[in-house]
Amino acid sequence: MVKDEGTKMPETAGETEAAEQTAETGQPAQAEEAVQAEGAAEETADQEAKGEKKGFFKKKEKEKDPRDQKIEELTDLLRRNMAEFDNFRKRTEKEKAAMFEMGARDILEKILPVVDNFERGLAAIPEEAKGGSFATGMEMIYKQLMKMLEDAGVTPIEAVGKEFDPNFHNAVMHVEDENLGENVVAAELQKGYMYRSTVIRHSMVQVAN
Repeated sequence: MVKDEGTKMPETAGETEAAEQTAETGQPAQAEEAVQAEGAAEETADQEAKGEKKGFFKKKEKEKDPRDQKIEELTDLLRRNMAEFDNFRKRTEKEKAAMFEMGARDILEKILPVVDNFERGLAAIPEEAKGGSFATGMEMIYKQLMKMLEDAGVTPIEAVGKEFDPNFHNAVMHVEDENLGENVVAAELQKGYMYRSTVIRHSMVQVAN
């Protein structure tokens, strides 16, 4: 039997598969592989392009709008100004209260000698004249003055019979008295007064033993 030399038979299985694929598609196997590689390259390029586009939008999202940044700066400045104004208001109110207290004490200290003279005048009224109209009028004016001082926060300091306290009493005399205990106020020479919780005039007293 004579071999047909014009027809070459495939020698390997790979060549046989390539030959069959060529017969089915009408194209060589190498050409199909090139087409697949080209398609994969295009798909990769599309994915990269999509990734770059996505990253671009993310970057744009992260960038802050200058208008929003300006709003934040103005809001922070407003908050600071409001805090400073509140501190100024509180400080002003405190200073105003302190100035009022100082002014009130100054006026009250000037009124106290008038109170002393009223008390001396009432003490000098003779017994037979105490029921008269003049004495009664003087007593009414004195009570009105003391009521006004009490409403303003002025109260007399207790002294006689109390233990001597340098915070409230000013000792100007000393006396020995067996009927009194040690360091006890025996007599009050001038009445002392307090304005609320502050001493505006110490009691001038005589201390026993």
